[in-house]
Amino acid sequence: MPTDYARRLLSIERTAEGNAHLGWMLAFIAGATNAGGFLAVQQYTSHMTGMVSAAADGLVLGQHQALLTAAGALLSFLAGAACTAVLVNFGRQHRAHSIFALPLLLEAACLLLFGLMGAWLQGLQALFIPAAVAILCFTMGLQNALITKVSRSEIRTTHLTGIVTDLGIELGRGLYGRLGGEPVPVNSTKLRLLGGLLLAFAVGGVIGAWAFKAVGYAATLPLAAWLALLGAVPAWDDVDRLRAR
Repeated sequence: MPTDYARRLLSIERTAEGNAHLGWMLAFIAGATNAGGFLAVQQYTSHMTGMVSAAADGLVLGQHQALLTAAGALLSFLAGAACTAVLVNFGRQHRAHSIFALPLLLEAACLLLFGLMGAWLQGLQALFIPAAVAILCFTMGLQNALITKVSRSEIRTTHLTGIVTDLGIELGRGLYGRLGGEPVPVNSTKLRLLGGLLLAFAVGGVIGAWAFKAVGYAATLPLAAWLALLGAVPAWDDVDRLRAR
């Protein structure tokens, strides 16, 4: 990945184009992680709606293991989001240029840890699955909070309900005029952004599932390397600035 592009993608000064490119990239990674992770732990970990419902079912049905797993997943996602806020605010307070790179580097480390855990502990299902779910949910919370802060709450990457809803609204606006109603302007830029997020997540899901089926937990290594290389550029720039002082 060219270093100048990495700097623009994670620049403190945000642009609509930079937000879109970063969102598409992270949506792809979230889709791959969610689909590949499902093959490992039999749970989708990128969104919390199902986890809250699973916790409710576990509570009512007396399935304590399901309740604890779902509650742990929810808390892990929450912790990941909180961690991003801490890292971003820390970077801002110290006037770092890598404030958006730090959560990506931590996400890369989490994906690497998940891959290594799978190789070491996959025979110990009782230990591995809860730990793996917690790591994946923490990772997704970390990522979703990052793109939320970067885009000022305009973009989400780990779940598609809002994206598909907004996409349907924009398409409905255009359809209304074609059905004989008063023409309503359609935001083509927003359509492109939303369509790109949906496509990136879907393609990431297909590739993530295929890669996990083909090579197992090693499928996380390219994703971790991608994030690490992206985040390393602005982080290294800050190191050079500190050395120059």
